[in-house]
Amino acid sequence: MILSCGDALIDFVPARSADGRDVLRPVVGGSCLNVAVGLARLGAPTGFVGGISTDLFGTMIAAHAQGSDVDLAYAIRSPDQTTLAFVRHVGNEAQYAFYDAETAARKWAFRPGSIPFADIDAIHVGSTTLIHEQGARETRALIAATQGAVTISFDPNCRPNLVTDKAAYIAGMDGFAATADLIKMSDVDFDYLHGHDDYAARAAALLARGTSLVVVTRGPKGALGWHAQAGAVEVAVPKVNVVDTIGAGDTFQAGMLFALRKLGRIGREALQGFSQAELRQVLAFAAACAAVTCTREGADPPRWSEMAATWDRLG
Repeated sequence: MILSCGDALIDFVPARSADGRDVLRPVVGGSCLNVAVGLARLGAPTGFVGGISTDLFGTMIAAHAQGSDVDLAYAIRSPDQTTLAFVRHVGNEAQYAFYDAETAARKWAFRPGSIPFADIDAIHVGSTTLIHEQGARETRALIAATQGAVTISFDPNCRPNLVTDKAAYIAGMDGFAATADLIKMSDVDFDYLHGHDDYAARAAALLARGTSLVVVTRGPKGALGWHAQAGAVEVAVPKVNVVDTIGAGDTFQAGMLFALRKLGRIGREALQGFSQAELRQVLAFAAACAAVTCTREGADPPRWSEMAATWDRLG
């Protein structure tokens, strides 16, 4: 099984009513929940770790996750409120206003002994859960409990409007990067964390520190990947009619983890030794999954039935 640990929330996305008025439509989201949903829809056994409310919105989240075959056995249900995010689009980027005080997601705590790590291939972490000290502390405890036996996937998925101390936040993200076997970030995340550093130079530094795979996604400009053995790869994204970019990066992450698992490269040692052809296949499949998500509203990752032919073609 692959576990995704982090945020689960409700996005209120812009829409139009039948009479032409601007409205906001509630859609289940949260970066780490989206990754779990994307993985499960592709057919990978997947669980979600984090806090989910028992309120109306939490019930929506649980139903959405279970409807995509995400295992919620490791999630903590509580009566605390659900995190809400209000979305607006500026160009091709979604911007968020979060309401996240004393919520189920924010108050999540790792329960030692609750996860059978011998049965887990990989754990994905990232996004808003890591911004606040409690979430970051509990996630560090989860990673430490694996004792290095599980592949750690990390996507900072930065939300600058939630950050109150940028220097401390960057130091925290650097700490998570140091524990990760696989790091994926968008070009926007990269600029926020590293300014205008050279992608390749930063990737080389991360690989030298022990990370196996570094990926930077660049929206319509495609994705770049660096691997200590396989070298550097660049892949394009399919040209599609973009309806909404919400969840595209999460879908890329899910597609990448799924592809690694399908190739038998998800384990820590296996991840260190794959070829450039395999790396290209993994990134191209992830980009194709993300492109499908961009063709529909909200974070709505594709299912395996939509992607099987793409996988066969890329193989």
